[in-house]
Amino acid sequence: MRADARRNQERLLNAARDVFVERGPNASLEEIARRADVGIATLYRHFADRGTLMHTVVLHALTSTIEAVEQARRDHPEPFDALAAYIHAVLEIRTSAVIPALLGALDLEEPRLKAARTKSAQLVEDLLADARAEGSLRPDAAFADVGLLLVRLSQPLPGPFSDQAQNEFAHRHADLLIAGLRAGVAKAVLSGPALDVGDLRHMLQDSEEADPSAS
Repeated sequence: MRADARRNQERLLNAARDVFVERGPNASLEEIARRADVGIATLYRHFADRGTLMHTVVLHALTSTIEAVEQARRDHPEPFDALAAYIHAVLEIRTSAVIPALLGALDLEEPRLKAARTKSAQLVEDLLADARAEGSLRPDAAFADVGLLLVRLSQPLPGPFSDQAQNEFAHRHADLLIAGLRAGVAKAVLSGPALDVGDLRHMLQDSEEADPSAS
């Protein structure tokens, strides 16, 4: 792929991610092309249809998440510091926003998506386990706590906040999340169940089966 074509594809993926988060799976493809500053014909040269675009956006987000965990590990020898770096990185990638936005319109059990989801989840589980083992992560913090809090932090705020303000608030609130995850800081017993990655997947599957619009 030529350098200019690669740049166009990257712009389209970033624009599609943001527009799908804002508008959902039926968002205008023309709006995505405009946001990427390319023509609609360029979009269709890269992505044959809406389904292909959605699949590629989610796969790209998951691949970027895997890279973010691995980079955090390389940059930060201490597991808790790596966890903090990962949380901030994944907010920029917006994986925790785009997957929920497309949840009912995409088959996350498709082999490539499933493989990427499994690898991403395992890397985060391993990071949490290492932080827990070294005593820096509060012992009752589970995989789903981090994942679902990232989903909440990734959602756009209501009101007339600029994109910059939204991003700054998300990272500030991520710092509060990170402080709460540190062992020895928050001693209150957490309410509700601690869910691992398998529990979370079962809940999502049950939700999709109960929602006829998801099929």
